[in-house]
Amino acid sequence: MKLGFLTVCLGNMPIEEKMRYAAERGYKAVEIGCWPAVNGRDYSSCDIDVDALTQEKANELRSLADSLGLEISSLAYYDNNLAADPVFRASVNAHVKKVIVAAKMLGVPMVGTFVGRNHLISLKENFDLYEQVFGELVACAEENGVKLMIENCPMPNWQVPGLPGTISFSPELWREMFRRIPSKSFGLNYDPSHLNFMMMDCVTPIEEFADRIFHVHAKDSAVDTDALKIYGTYNCQLGGSSIWKFSMPGLGTVDFDGMFKALEKIGYDGVVSIEHEDPKYSGSLEKVKAGLDVAKEFLDKYVD
Repeated sequence: MKLGFLTVCLGNMPIEEKMRYAAERGYKAVEIGCWPAVNGRDYSSCDIDVDALTQEKANELRSLADSLGLEISSLAYYDNNLAADPVFRASVNAHVKKVIVAAKMLGVPMVGTFVGRNHLISLKENFDLYEQVFGELVACAEENGVKLMIENCPMPNWQVPGLPGTISFSPELWREMFRRIPSKSFGLNYDPSHLNFMMMDCVTPIEEFADRIFHVHAKDSAVDTDALKIYGTYNCQLGGSSIWKFSMPGLGTVDFDGMFKALEKIGYDGVVSIEHEDPKYSGSLEKVKAGLDVAKEFLDKYVD
C-alpha cells in the first residue's frame, strides 16, 4: 500500500507546490481536489481547474508527478449529485463528468464523489433518482476508462437538521447501490472514520465489499461518551458540542490495526490517502502540515 493525502488541506497553494511538498515529506501519492473555481463547500479546493485544463497542461502535471515519484491516485469532487434543485443537480453532474474527462487526460484511474440526497423525496425515490443519475455518470466513467467511487460520508445536517445528507453511508445502503448499478467500474473510497462515529464496525465490511474498495481514506474519529449521555444518538439539537469529532489517524478510536489487517487479507494494494479534517491541526498552514506529520508518523508502519 502507498500513503498519500488529499490536497485540499493545503489551501490555495499551487498544485505543483503541493506535489513537491508531498514528495519531500516522503509521500507516494496525492489525491487532487477538483472542485469548481467558485463553490460554497468547505474542505474543498480547485487544484486543477477542469474547465480550463488542456492536454498540454495535463501532460505537464503528469510529467511532474512522474519526476517526483508520485502517483495521482484520484481526482476528488464531493458534492450533492441528487440535489433537490434540478439546476444545481445538473451542474454537479456535469462537473463530475468534466472531472472524469480530466482524469483520462491525466492518466488518473479514479474519480471520487458523493451520491448525495434529494431531501424532498423518499428514500426509495432517491434510489430511483440515483439509478438514473449514476447510471449516466458510471457510463461516462466507463467510456473514459476511469473508475468512479463514492466516499461513505453521511453528511449529517447537509440539507435538513438531524438527517443524513447522503444515501450511501452504510453497508445496507451500499448493497442497494451496487444492486442497482452493478458495474465493476463503480466502487468505494472507503473511509473508516464515518463508520466509526456512527458506531458501526469499520473492519467487517471490508471482506464483503472487497471488489468495491478502490481507494481508502485515512481519517480518525471518536465519540464523546459524556456528550452522548446528554444528546443521544441524534446529536445536539440546539447548537451544543457534537457527540463526535474527526482527528488525525491515531488520535481517535478507529481500529486501524484491524482495518489494515482486513485490507491485507483481501489483497488491497492501493493508496491510503490522509483526509485532514482535524480542527486541532487547522487554522494555519503550519498547523495543517504538523497534522499531516502526525498522521504520516502513525500510518507509516502500515504502508510500504
